[in-house]
Amino acid sequence: VNEAGLAAGLFYFPDYGEYESFDESKREATVSDLQLVSYILGECKTIDEVKEAVGKVHVVAIDPRGSTVHWRFTEESGRQVVLEIIGRKPVFYENELGVLTNSPSFDWHLTNLNNFVNLATGPVKQNKIGDLQLSAFGGGSGLHGIPGDMTPPSRFIRAAFFQATAPKLDCAEKTVAQAFHILNNFDIPTGIQFGAGQEVPDIPSATQWTVATDLKHHRIYYRTMHNATIRC
Repeated sequence: VNEAGLAAGLFYFPDYGEYESFDESKREATVSDLQLVSYILGECKTIDEVKEAVGKVHVVAIDPRGSTVHWRFTEESGRQVVLEIIGRKPVFYENELGVLTNSPSFDWHLTNLNNFVNLATGPVKQNKIGDLQLSAFGGGSGLHGIPGDMTPPSRFIRAAFFQATAPKLDCAEKTVAQAFHILNNFDIPTGIQFGAGQEVPDIPSATQWTVATDLKHHRIYYRTMHNATIRC
């Protein structure tokens, strides 16, 4: 986040994005994918300025072993966009939902939401099969069947429903606490991404940090894998 309240995030986007190839003749207007956030936050105050700045540069991969990425930009007004480079061309999506995970592309995730049109917050109504009375086991039964695995599509669905139904609170501190409460649902535990007998590395593919940004007061709150205390 910068002093103008413009915030940015980088998210892995494997197998779906495609950058330009590096062209020596364009090196003065070229930026690597992993440096785009720093460049944008140093140059821009608003989403409109972000779009203009991205249109002036060529984004390339700094390391061919790495995954492609996509980005989320949010201005102080709350307007948010997603940037994906598809077929070597930058594509912006207005993100009114306010949710982003990883692959596939953002428009695919929005379409996939239609597969869960039956989900709703609150309890489901009682039902009968013949003379047998059926009722829910507990609260939140309207979301029964929401996907619970760790894949990006499933996390997108959960995030969309949790974020869209969260109450609007009256101050930043309460909102930040609520954001972390929601984000607890997306912690990837150490070990689940490795098969039986595989050694788990010192820096595993698990949730190493979680962040919430207060755009109005320009503060970043975070907690880390080995310290759940929220710091600012």
